[in-house]
Amino acid sequence: MADETAAPTSNGKTALTDAFREHFSGDAPLTEKAKSFAKARPWTSAAFLGVAAIAVLNSIRGVRR
Repeated sequence: MADETAAPTSNGKTALTDAFREHFSGDAPLTEKAKSFAKARPWTSAAFLGVAAIAVLNSIRGVRR
C-alpha cells in the first residue's frame, strides 16, 4: 500500500488551466509570469489582449458624449 500522489493527466479541457497554474504560481514578479505564459501560448495571450482591448474601447466609447 504505497501512497503515490500522481499528478492528474492533462486533457484538452484542462490544458489551459494547467498552463495558468504552471506559469502563474511561484514567487516571480507578475511581469515575468505573463512573459513566460505568452511565450508558451502566444495565440491564447493574443486572444486575451484582444478581448481586453475591445472592453477598453467600448468603455471609452460609452464615456464620450
